[in-house]
Amino acid sequence: MEFGVRQCIIGCAALIMISPLQGSWAAEQPSSFQDKLRNVDLCNGVDRSSPEPQINGCTALIDAGNQTTRLLAIAHNNRGNAYFKKGDYDRAIKDYDMAIELLPSYARPLNNRGLAYQKKGDYDRAIKDFDETIKLSPNYARAFANRADTYEKKSDYERAAHDYDDAIRLEPNLKAAWSGRCWTRAVIGQLQAALTDCNKALDIKANDAATYDARDIKANDAATYDSRGLIYLKMGLFDSAIEDYSAALRFEPTLASALYGRGVARLKKGDAASGNADVVAAKSIKATIVDEFARYGVQL
Repeated sequence: MEFGVRQCIIGCAALIMISPLQGSWAAEQPSSFQDKLRNVDLCNGVDRSSPEPQINGCTALIDAGNQTTRLLAIAHNNRGNAYFKKGDYDRAIKDYDMAIELLPSYARPLNNRGLAYQKKGDYDRAIKDFDETIKLSPNYARAFANRADTYEKKSDYERAAHDYDDAIRLEPNLKAAWSGRCWTRAVIGQLQAALTDCNKALDIKANDAATYDARDIKANDAATYDSRGLIYLKMGLFDSAIEDYSAALRFEPTLASALYGRGVARLKKGDAASGNADVVAAKSIKATIVDEFARYGVQL
């Protein structure tokens, strides 16, 4: 999934919750104990105003000493997630490295490190991490979905579709997996099956508040409308394509694929002024967009 719209939605920010009982705090004074409880909450992401409170809470736990190995591993993973949200992928990777070193059986930081490498464009390294994640946790649906997303970025749509199949089998209400498979099928021309997948993705209510924030949900819906727009465009249903691309742009106004696809649909309908404006805007955002759509089987 480009998931410039399509990436972090699949689980990069998922937390393992820290419990106060994981530390050796039984003899703490009340004020100190309350401070640690507050840091636990912050490290678990209770304050979503920005990544900084989570970074600060996790750092306080890490620096405090006298913590269990498991708590430290979780704190490093969660701080890595906060750095990921900031776009500081190198620091995120360092924290994921430490979480993995502390607790080698802990699959989540492996998955999250794979996403960080994916964001850095190191797709082979990302896939290696997802492979290891799945070995540790064969029922980890989001690792399959994240590997599928990475295969998509390598234009390996057959492997991507297979991994999405597994993700959906393991977690049937994983919204991003349905959306991702929709995109894969749309690109390779399995249009009716793709349409079914997109409709399913839009029907699923994103209610996993512990994993996704509002921005993730909006990005996921933008990706799905963008994918369904491509389906309608390839079917020749230009009014429906324009409607879906416009819906995607309401969520993500600078989504180049939606601007370009809507432009093509408008041009096909004879609306030269609006169509050319969309195409020019899309090219200004992403210079390679024309070539990308040509690979999808869409040309002006």
